[in-house]
Amino acid sequence: MEKVTIDEIDIERNPMEVHSVRRPISQALGMTDFAMNYFELEPDESFSGGFHTHHDQEEVFYVQEGVATFDTEDGEVAVEAGDVIRFAPGEFQHGYNDSDERVVGFAFGAPGARHDWSEIESLIYCQECEEEVGHGLELIDGSAFRMTCTACENTFTLS
Repeated sequence: MEKVTIDEIDIERNPMEVHSVRRPISQALGMTDFAMNYFELEPDESFSGGFHTHHDQEEVFYVQEGVATFDTEDGEVAVEAGDVIRFAPGEFQHGYNDSDERVVGFAFGAPGARHDWSEIESLIYCQECEEEVGHGLELIDGSAFRMTCTACENTFTLS
């Protein structure tokens, strides 16, 4: 049995600095098969760095306080306090705080307590293809991402 208090878990920042409070609960509890992260999003902050999917993991978000907005393949979806939204492996999404109030919520993922970076794909504009296409990402030195276009294999780095 393991027990933690959320406020005592160290804040882990996203390399792209898209949110100020993310507490990796699964890491604090030593979980291996299930991911659980606590978030506090101020206005204009997001759960992740952009429109993306996990090919190897489903994700579920629970909003405890406020209203989070999710861009999905079907359009924009508002997720209010008490709501839960699920994304199957391969479904693109981007969740963020588009309001003037703080959003408090949890992100859950399975299987696995950590992302396999090689199984994440972001949908962004490729300068070579001159269109928005999927890009694989690789975390470099814990502070930058190498993006590789899945269509033309052009690479660039985001830091």
